Amino acid sequence: MHSEPTQTGQQPAKAPPPAADTHHRWQWAAAPGVDFSSPAAVNEFAQAGKWLWFLPVRALDAGWRLIKTAVEAGQLGPGAKVATLGSDFDGDPTRRPVIIYTANYHAEQDVQRVLLALRSLGVRDALAYKTDEATARGEYRDGTSIYTSPAGTTRVIRRDRQAARPTRPRNLDWRARSTPGRSRLDGTDGVRRR
Repeated sequence: MHSEPTQTGQQPAKAPPPAADTHHRWQWAAAPGVDFSSPAAVNEFAQAGKWLWFLPVRALDAGWRLIKTAVEAGQLGPGAKVATLGSDFDGDPTRRPVIIYTANYHAEQDVQRVLLALRSLGVRDALAYKTDEATARGEYRDGTSIYTSPAGTTRVIRRDRQAARPTRPRNLDWRARSTPGRSRLDGTDGVRRR
């Protein structure tokens, strides 16, 4: 898996809650019998994927406790990690990701099983799923996930990577892009003034 817990940044046995941890980039949890530091783990998890749950920092500790407990009880995938306040997370500074791994992103039934388990735990937010290969290539931001699950659903939606890329509006008529009753030109009544 990308950035295994054996690399620099490994948390100590008794780490502070992630929202208070400024000394480590990540905190990890592993399912029973999973050893990410073993040489076999490199091959075993070469096809890993992950559900991404972005939480406000104020909810990070409670969300992480929920996921960590479920992973360690064997209810989710082989492992999970959470970005702490000590991470160099390059996204919204008020949010941090909780990442829940599956062993193989090609195993769609397991991807769905982990999503169902997350929903049964009370995770209701929209989720994205991406491959660890994409992360290793440095692919971040919108359009890198291969699946999404809308908030509060158990649906897994396969994303077309080409369709996920931003495109220019096809209708170049300013009236089609304006909010009803407002003009993009004058901001008042939708009447174009000369």
